[in-house]
Formats: sequence, structure tokens, C-alpha cells
Amino acid sequence: MLKLAHPLYPLFLGAAKGNPEGAHQQLLKTLSWIDRSRHSSWGRWMLSQCEQAFCFSDPRLSQTLWGMTFANPIGLAAGCDKEGTAAGIWNSMGFGSAELGAVTLHAQPGNDRPRLFRLPLDMAVLNRMGANNQGAAAMAMTLQQTWLRQPRSIPIGINLCKSKITPLHLSAEDYLGSFRHLRNWADYFVVNVSSPNTPGLRSLQDGEQLEPILAALTAENQGMQPILIKISPDLDWDAIATILDLATTYNLAGIIATNTTTRRDGLKTEILNATGKNIDDEAGGISGAPVRQRSTEVIRFIWQKTQGQLPIIGVGGIFTPDDAWEKITAGASLLQIYTGWVYEGPWMVRSILEGLLAKLDERGLYHLSEAVGGLRSR
Repeated sequence: MLKLAHPLYPLFLGAAKGNPEGAHQQLLKTLSWIDRSRHSSWGRWMLSQCEQAFCFSDPRLSQTLWGMTFANPIGLAAGCDKEGTAAGIWNSMGFGSAELGAVTLHAQPGNDRPRLFRLPLDMAVLNRMGANNQGAAAMAMTLQQTWLRQPRSIPIGINLCKSKITPLHLSAEDYLGSFRHLRNWADYFVVNVSSPNTPGLRSLQDGEQLEPILAALTAENQGMQPILIKISPDLDWDAIATILDLATTYNLAGIIATNTTTRRDGLKTEILNATGKNIDDEAGGISGAPVRQRSTEVIRFIWQKTQGQLPIIGVGGIFTPDDAWEKITAGASLLQIYTGWVYEGPWMVRSILEGLLAKLDERGLYHLSEAVGGLRSR
């Protein structure tokens, strides 16, 4: 009954039953409105309602990476807040960090609608949004205004993607342009070369095409801010090993594993799009439960290949404390969620954090870092 009474509950119910993209945009508008109203009595009341319901704090769950403190390991994954419009409120929703974007250098409308489909029988989402956003310069202005209103209290990352209009051979310049616009307004940056929704983008995961991008960004960055790379779950082990070698060469801060999958095997939900085509024929990436196992396998491979020396942010199919624990013991120091949060509602973050604390107690561990890679939890 407490969930039903919360002011945000109708928005999450709408996301579950109505137009997924429309409901999502309405949720972001509401969260942005609350954030911009934070100095009014109504805004303070709404923020307090969110913090009481969704936030959970315990020092045993904090993580320190790249000189930053993450009060808890659960972060918001990229794809939810593409424009950074709700950047100032994610801490009040219980998150220990938030990754904004994907953002591109040039504004772009994304793919034609419908482009977001819920697959309820699979606890999944099919997304072929196409990195719709207003561009890096617009996001920089939004974040500048947000941090003037309320300095950020959790680490904020920005996911950088190539503009659709930019030829592949000019990709490095495109990523570099976005980074220059945004470098002052976030704590870490992610090179996204793994979205299936920008034509040719995944080819940039090939070592020869990826290297110029990493070279340009790291030369510009001069070690000032953590730069990570987000990879696809559909890569084979040799391709992942090549990326890990480049990560070492260019001193990347970490790996985000993984993005969405283009695989369709095993899906149960039958959804027809506006033209009557079956969902199996629809382009795009699958997130949620179908990618859970593969993303965990990739995390474990990276952990073992790097002997735990390269921090991993695990994402893909996290719905429960068990899902989160599985990725942590596979090698993830931090986690990100999005699809599970949409299905389960904003109470999910607190539920997972409480569950992780219980797992530490069950295994006689004091701090979450002791469980990373399963060193003492097996």
C-alpha cells in the first residue's frame, strides 16, 4: 500500500501499461520539474518523499574508484536520461551514480517511431531509439544550469556516441568534439562503440578503428578524468581481449559490460509494430533479463583476463539482489540498472542494496569490495 500511495507510482504504472516512450518522457519531465522546484516548499516535500522511500545508506556498500566515492554500487545506466534533464535528482532516487546520454556531437532525431517496445513475458525491452538527443552543446548548457542550482552529490558519467551523420573515418573527431563540450560537467566519460542502433557503430569495436578514438580522447584528457569503454555482449572472446589490450595501452579507467544484444533466441513475447511486422524482425537491441547471463559471463572473462586490475561496471538484466550479487562476485565493482528499474519501480534500488547487505552478513564479509570477483565469497 505504501507503494500505491507514493506520488510517483502512477508514472511507473503508466510506463508499464501505456506507450513506453511517452510514459518515459513524462517521467523525466516530472523528475526534472521536481528538481527545478527543489527550493520551494512543494519541491522540498517531494524530494523528502523520494529520499525516504528510495534511498538506503550503509558505509559497507560504498565503493571508491578513480578518486571518487560511490555511496552505493547501484548506478543509473545510460539510455534513461539522454539529455541530462533529470541529472540533479538521481541521488534522491537512491542511485549511487548516474550515467547520462548517449549524447552525440550533432543533434539528431533518432529512428522513426515506434522505437521502444516492452517484452513483458521476457522481462525485457527492445530499443531502437537511435541515440535521439539535442547534441553535446545543448547537454552542456543543461548540466551547467543544473549544477548551478544544486552541485552534484553523486558521480555523474556521460556516455559519448558517434553522430549518425559523421562518417566512420571521422569518428575520432566526433567523439572528441562531444568531450570538449562536456568535460567540465561530469566526473567520468564512456566511449560507446557498442550500440546496435547507430549504423556501423559496432564496427568501431574493431581494434584498428577503435584505437584512433581512444588516442584522440586520452591525448585531450591528459589523465584528468576517468575514461571507460562500453562493449557489446555479442563480441567473441578474442575481440574482447583486443579491447582489453587497448584499454591497457591507453590507460582506460575501466570497462562497462555490457550494452544491449541483437540476439533474439528464446524470446517469448510476440509484439507487432505499427506495420504489422513481428518483433523478431524489428531492428534494435534487447535489454533486461535475456542479456543477464551473457553480461555476467563477459564480466567474469574481463576480471580473469585482467586479474582484477581493470575496474568493471556490470550492467544487464539486474532485477534482484541475487542478480546484483552474481555480477559483483563475477568481478563488477559497480553496477548499473535501467530495464529492471522500469519494470520493478524506483523501490528496486533500495531493495537491492538491502539485499546486498544481507548477503555480506550471510557470508561473514564486512565490506562489499571483499566480494568483488568472488575472492572471499565462494
